[in-house]
Amino acid sequence: MALSCRSWLSNEGGKHLFLLFWLSVNVLLFWKTFRLYYYGTQYYYLHRMLGLGLCISRASASVLNMNCSLVLLPMCRTLLAFLRGSKKVMSRKARRLLDKSKTFHVTCGFTICLFSVVHVAAHMVNALNFSLCYSEDFPALNVAHYRDEDPRRFLFTTLPGVTGFFMVLVLFLMCTSSSYSLRFSNFDVFWYTHNLFIVFYILLLLHVTGGMLKYQANLDQHLPGCINPNKTSIDHFPMSKCPAEPFLEVYTESESGMENNSKKICNEAPKFQSNLQETWFWVTGPLCLYCAERLYRYIRSNKPVTIVSVNSHPCDVIELRMVKENFRARPGQYIVLHCPSVSTFESHPFTLTTSPTENRGTFGIHIRVLGDWTERFRELLLLDPNLDTEILPILQQRTYPKLYIDGPFGSPSEEVFNYEVSLCVAGGIGVTPFASVLNTLLNDWKQYKLRRLYFIWICKEIQSFFWFADLLCILHDKHLSGEKYQALNSRLIIGKPRLKLLFGEIAKCNRQKCVGVFCCGPNKLSKELHKLSNKICSHGTQFEYNKESFS
Repeated sequence: MALSCRSWLSNEGGKHLFLLFWLSVNVLLFWKTFRLYYYGTQYYYLHRMLGLGLCISRASASVLNMNCSLVLLPMCRTLLAFLRGSKKVMSRKARRLLDKSKTFHVTCGFTICLFSVVHVAAHMVNALNFSLCYSEDFPALNVAHYRDEDPRRFLFTTLPGVTGFFMVLVLFLMCTSSSYSLRFSNFDVFWYTHNLFIVFYILLLLHVTGGMLKYQANLDQHLPGCINPNKTSIDHFPMSKCPAEPFLEVYTESESGMENNSKKICNEAPKFQSNLQETWFWVTGPLCLYCAERLYRYIRSNKPVTIVSVNSHPCDVIELRMVKENFRARPGQYIVLHCPSVSTFESHPFTLTTSPTENRGTFGIHIRVLGDWTERFRELLLLDPNLDTEILPILQQRTYPKLYIDGPFGSPSEEVFNYEVSLCVAGGIGVTPFASVLNTLLNDWKQYKLRRLYFIWICKEIQSFFWFADLLCILHDKHLSGEKYQALNSRLIIGKPRLKLLFGEIAKCNRQKCVGVFCCGPNKLSKELHKLSNKICSHGTQFEYNKESFS
């Protein structure tokens, strides 16, 4: 089946355009910084000493500065939730780009790791050239104290060297623990190592204060390459063993008269100053924004919630109903749950299956018991995990552990109501975001743009349908038996879903319309739906794919 250009552009166009823009900025920044240190007159003596190592190290540092600032923005969850909710400000296409915030965070993280390797390698070459090309004429420019000094001394005894070593170590731990297999098998390791980013940014801000690389500050009094009568000629200045093209030829292109600098007498010796701390300009803003957002989230989540009921469902699923003062949430949003009795620092995201309304202040989540954290959490909530149901007694209250929630935060499922026709496909416990949507339909679905909803729930075990059996029965009775317009079609099929046939049927019934496709489930299911959304465009129907993903 061939790709549909219209569907592909709708699903992938914005993402690839943004990626192209981001790549272009990275390339432009690298090239501009490279040229500055290669051709810049203020770096004439430093470049003559260090060669290409200087240009590559500074160019890679510029890319690192930008990505170290951008990598924090996708993690500002409250800001993203605000932007997603401000529908008057952002279009649907712009809001769909927010769904890729996690992917952009990973991309920036990978770029940081890659250019850190380039940056470290270039600085190792610089350290070697500082030792081999030591000059007694310019002691302020040298990092080495004498010729042929061991480069390891200023790599592991100076502030930039020591902080750089520990930054590489932190990056290695964060990168290796971010693999899918390790996150799935031991989330604790991923969570604790990823929070080392605090150490990383402290080291980064200290790293740039060393002032090892210097530029010439008195260009008006000392033209690069001129002769100092009290010192040796510039021709005797030590030069990197990997020289670039002749500098004097370069300067003739940019500024006339520079070709005669080697014959001119200097008014004074060159004076060198440390570079400006560009990293502070790049990182300070996003870092302050992230810290302010985390402080706001801490204050907001500081008050514990009240547990109303705890229900145990088949297939190791717990339903938890809670209430919290002034808590508001939109259907499809998620919260981050923290239980100090289970873990002091660790917390996990869970989609709201019921959202608070004007008439009901309670909200609920469904938790699938998978892993150590959820297992310990269930033991605290249920005295006997094998009990089918346990409801909080009215007369004799149980003592539940303290729970804190952070959120709510936005998710792609919020967009279900912004399409005239939506297709929701869930796999197993991935039904939770759509349960919140279905609960909302119980109240008044006519206030939304949504006019038809296709809901597909795929489960390996028939007992899984008991999680929301009551909800499905109420919806069936209300919207199929009593309503003139059928907002929800109901079928039960045993076997693997024929998604290609389903897409064709939906396209035929909704000609010339844009159908929102929403998925929360295994990667295999998600990839299949993604491909079908890009390929099928029959009867003028366009499918826009949205995947649920916690940031």
